[in-house]
Amino acid sequence: MTYDLVIFDNDGVLVDSEPISNRVLAEYLTELGYPTTVEDSYRDYMGCAAHTVHDVIGERHGARLPEGFDGLFHARVFAAFGRELTPVPGAEEVLKTLQQRGVPYCLASSAHHAWIRTALDLTGLRGYHPEGRIFSAQDVGIGKPAPDLFLHAARTLGVDPARCLVVEDSRNGVLAARAAGMDVYGYAALTDPAKLTGAGATGLLTELPELLRLVAA
Repeated sequence: MTYDLVIFDNDGVLVDSEPISNRVLAEYLTELGYPTTVEDSYRDYMGCAAHTVHDVIGERHGARLPEGFDGLFHARVFAAFGRELTPVPGAEEVLKTLQQRGVPYCLASSAHHAWIRTALDLTGLRGYHPEGRIFSAQDVGIGKPAPDLFLHAARTLGVDPARCLVVEDSRNGVLAARAAGMDVYGYAALTDPAKLTGAGATGLLTELPELLRLVAA
């Protein structure tokens, strides 16, 4: 099938941020008295909007995270990003090749706009993403697994959802893409492939450049 738009998730797909952000989140929650391992963080929060952390702590502990939690968490993550963040292997090659082939693409992430732009700036990928092609859950008020973000991106760019191919590394992201009526390939570098296929992934990628065989030259 020829696709009219490729939609990339950002964290874990284009930038190798998931190990960093989940480690920082687990450390911070544990520090606040909510013991959390990195594996717990992957399971509960990977691919989710920022409010999910507040929701989970409220449901499990009947407690509210302190005022300013999001701001301090982001500050800690951005500091770690500055020391450690790199592009996902093959990400720049893929984006450059799509540009050369004239294949339209965009980015749609549950993260805040500031988070997205910081990550792109630090990894040198910002130049591949014009402003009108960066979408955040902030734009629609709800994150994945709701389909709203993907539908908003397709609608803004004038593309039929059925003509979109999404690249995602989380179960919630796959669920969101399928609910939007889009094909979705799961990037299984960090995620159990069974979780991606179980959520309805159209196919799997073990290395990002494998995507290039799915789009027209």
